[in-house]
Amino acid sequence: MRRNLKLLVVLLGVLFILGGCGPTEEEAKPSPTSAQVPTGSQTDVEATSTTQTEESPAVYEPTIGRYGGELILSTISDPKSFNPIVAKEVSTTAVTGLIFEGLTRTNGITTEVEPNLAESWEVSEDGLTWTFHLRQDVKWFDGAPFTADDVVFTFNDLVYNKDIPSSARDIFTIEGKTFKVTKVDEHTVRFELPLKFAPFLRGMSQEILPEHVVAETVVKGKFNFSWSVATDPREIVGTGPFMLERYVPGQRIILKRNPRYWRHDGAGNCLPYLERIIMLVVPSTDVSLLKFERGELDILGMQPDQYPILKPKEKEGNFTVYLAGPSFGTSFLCFNQNPGRNPETKKPYLDPVKLAWFTDRRVRQAVAHAIDKQSLIDIVTVGLGFPQDAAMSPAAKVFYNPNVKKYDYDLEKARRLLAEAGFADRDGDGYLEDKAGHKVEFSLVTNSGNTQRLKIAEIISKDLRQLGFDVYFNQVEFNTLVQKLDATFDWEAMILGLTGGIEPHFGQNVWLSSGHLHMWHPRQEKPATPWEARIDEIFTRGVQELETVKRKALYDEWQIVVSEELPFIYTVLNPFLVAVRNKFGNIFPTPYGGTLHNIDELYLLE
Repeated sequence: MRRNLKLLVVLLGVLFILGGCGPTEEEAKPSPTSAQVPTGSQTDVEATSTTQTEESPAVYEPTIGRYGGELILSTISDPKSFNPIVAKEVSTTAVTGLIFEGLTRTNGITTEVEPNLAESWEVSEDGLTWTFHLRQDVKWFDGAPFTADDVVFTFNDLVYNKDIPSSARDIFTIEGKTFKVTKVDEHTVRFELPLKFAPFLRGMSQEILPEHVVAETVVKGKFNFSWSVATDPREIVGTGPFMLERYVPGQRIILKRNPRYWRHDGAGNCLPYLERIIMLVVPSTDVSLLKFERGELDILGMQPDQYPILKPKEKEGNFTVYLAGPSFGTSFLCFNQNPGRNPETKKPYLDPVKLAWFTDRRVRQAVAHAIDKQSLIDIVTVGLGFPQDAAMSPAAKVFYNPNVKKYDYDLEKARRLLAEAGFADRDGDGYLEDKAGHKVEFSLVTNSGNTQRLKIAEIISKDLRQLGFDVYFNQVEFNTLVQKLDATFDWEAMILGLTGGIEPHFGQNVWLSSGHLHMWHPRQEKPATPWEARIDEIFTRGVQELETVKRKALYDEWQIVVSEELPFIYTVLNPFLVAVRNKFGNIFPTPYGGTLHNIDELYLLE
């Protein structure tokens, strides 16, 4: 029962998830309906895509748990806020995914869409009108009832508010047209769609916020800065299984059990069972490993090089390691192709000379041929990883296209492409120059704390130097990296990753030319290139195509275009790897849901 997350959950290294009764940051698990977000590290709480090494029941049958206890995770980045509407990084959604919920959710085991805050729905014959019947037993943390007003407010006043930088707006906009969301009665909401929208139900896991709490901040134009990390936790009001109790910057995030949560177990007991979830803020994934070995963490989203360290210690440490196929998250090298200018300084975001290099497809293809993926797999993932060639992971199954253009490691091909583009070592110093004699040099940046990504960046830097590129490698804190992508645009080349998922449309915030995370050249007023225009067309048509076979054909083409044009030069995929203490009941990792998809049903064993 995977929660409405934006995370892949890098909680321990990165992650995320989601009244009633009396993870974590960068490699978070993929959200079924949320826009994709950058990941900062490959680990900790919610890894995905698993084929367990140990036998597990064929069917998940949760047992009745007991109340009390806590689950301790780690994250290598502090959250930037506790506002899920404006969040663009997993360090935030790892927390908000536990606090907020949507009308539907995607089952972490079956991947089927299930009722959540809405208990049922109907759709018109033409597929354009959806009517949702809301649960009547849901209360906000402050005791106020959850109603249709909250749903209408979330979409009309937040998601569709152009003054609010919400990535969800990209998802819920079709050919520039938005949904009409209206209240039928206190517990009934109607959505009228301008066009057919294939992933509509899955998209309804969009977090719903309380109108009575945040409406005033919208009226005053302060919503974008509301629910900051300095906000009193009591003011952050959701409907999820856990509530924010305390946040100590640089140290820990503590969430406590929501006593009013509406979900119950088979015996009628109010969920969740756990009393607290504690996310320790650590400086690196190496520290997460050390804390897990010391018994200070309960779950560790592992990096591949940690597998040979931990696997032999399972019995002694009383934990289990789960290992599987490729994860959902992507890893890539991206060049800045933004031709814009800083509105304050009037200076270009990127040196025009370098812009000319990076916008030349032959340069990007040469770089793709210069990346030795097998070495990355052998060195960085200790032989457990997988080469990545497509914009979707094989873990996505239906919409994954294995027939994209692939780039074998071939320095001679790379050199020929560069020669065609006019690059040569004109002065014999070992470095290439362009036609005008400019030396080919640029900075390559990635986020600190992520030891695996740092290794990838170092190896790729060396690969590119073999081509005659003078590459300066440096690292910055993850949230600073996100700031460069989303606001300042002052970067040249970057190693990064995205959360990924099973539904292509929810990567629209990345792939539409107007998308906020179209990171090589974001928020274009019109497509800058014919291939970007074609991708816009594909996503516009794909979201309206209800036949899976036809949808797949469209998204297959998208992946082929990406593999030819290379806005992202993909590297390698991690396997699913997670270590879990043998102290919790109802642990059931799955290929899609990760480890915490059923967080409300986990409990501490006797």
